[in-house]
Amino acid sequence: MRTTGTVRTTAGTSTPGRTFVAALAVGALALGATACGGGDGKKDTPSTSATRTTSASGVQLPRLDGENIEVAAVWTGAEQANFVKVLKEFEKRTGATVTFVPAQDPIVNFLGTKIAGGSPPDVAMLPQVGAIQQAVAKKWAKPAGPEAKAQLTANYSKVWQDLGAVDGTQYGVYFKAANKSLVWYNTKVFDNAGATPPTTWKNFLSTADTISASGVTPVSVGGADGWTLTDWFENVYLSQAGPEKYDQLAKHAIKWTDPSVKDALTTLAQLFGKPNLIAGGTDGALQTEFPASVTQTFTGGDHPKAGMVFEGDFASVNIAETSAKVGTDAKAFPFPAVGDKAPVVTGGDAAVALKDTKGAQALLTWLASTDAAKIAAGSGGFISPNKALDFGAYPNDVQRGIAKALVAAGDNVRFDMSDQAPQSFGGTPGKGEWKDLQDFLKNPSDVAGTQSKLEADAAAAFKN
Repeated sequence: MRTTGTVRTTAGTSTPGRTFVAALAVGALALGATACGGGDGKKDTPSTSATRTTSASGVQLPRLDGENIEVAAVWTGAEQANFVKVLKEFEKRTGATVTFVPAQDPIVNFLGTKIAGGSPPDVAMLPQVGAIQQAVAKKWAKPAGPEAKAQLTANYSKVWQDLGAVDGTQYGVYFKAANKSLVWYNTKVFDNAGATPPTTWKNFLSTADTISASGVTPVSVGGADGWTLTDWFENVYLSQAGPEKYDQLAKHAIKWTDPSVKDALTTLAQLFGKPNLIAGGTDGALQTEFPASVTQTFTGGDHPKAGMVFEGDFASVNIAETSAKVGTDAKAFPFPAVGDKAPVVTGGDAAVALKDTKGAQALLTWLASTDAAKIAAGSGGFISPNKALDFGAYPNDVQRGIAKALVAAGDNVRFDMSDQAPQSFGGTPGKGEWKDLQDFLKNPSDVAGTQSKLEADAAAAFKN
């Protein structure tokens, strides 16, 4: 999800992020889980040492009085505003001034322009594994320092550390993660239709028919944002083809013309090929951006435009912009199993230093800390890969359950497929996989043609 905006940490406003994959059992998701205690209830109180501040949880930060730090990210709206809260606390503890630099997709292109102009930000929040690799290949990224790496060692599973490493050197600090295998539903619509959350794809389609018969269009699709369609594909493919095939396709070790891709697209066509099941039909979906796909599911009283919408935990940020309450009016169920197991697709944003300065390294250290994660978690619409964070930091049982599932995945996490690909294929509006799947949504009967376009675009991107 990519929008634009402007904010400084001393003002502040702005919305949502991107993607990866963990093969978890459905039961691990525990969306209705109760709060997990364990916190000591103490507030972190930083010292005012002239050289370094230390919180109760152990993160040490240098004094940076008078230093200006810029951090670039594609976040806008509520998501940006919540990140600004984290930056403001960093300012308070260090004396630095932090400016949020609004970026655009693809962020690598945005950063390239800034660097060519001689004004790179100190830190960039990169939403794709491929983007980190590109930043390293272009010699933009600076290795994380010992303090940041110490926080990662203390607070993160090895897989999350590896996500931010290239050829054994640590560059990225994964601050934000996302569980992108959720279907959010309007509880009133389900109650009125007599529907219950489905656990299989077959039941998902029959539930959609039940909701349609009750007078409400069942599914909202944000097709104007191509990345949402990659998430639809990835969930179906992971569950149907399995993790081994998934890993092969992610690396382009098998072609997009593989029969397993045909099977996944054919499965998706069972929904995409029925415009009456999609809010606004095909044309409407292709004109609906992600935020609107969520809000239209939870507005309109007894007659919303849709009964359910697929996407990650961050959709709760958009739900909060309506009168619906997460946990009562809005609930979530795991993406239904297409094969033997339900998928769990997770994504994240990593902080990478583009300047080897004291301020940039301090910000990486801060973002890897439990203190920073606690602030972000309390704002809602945020999941941290930080395993040391008390689940009680999350604002409701739904978010706590989603976070528990992510942490429980441990080192079984796999990357979101489009995030592993070169950005020209997996992360650019109007190009590559995003555009090819938008074309597929428009014409879901052309499975073979879609495979051919995907393969041609993937081959070109991976070659370069």
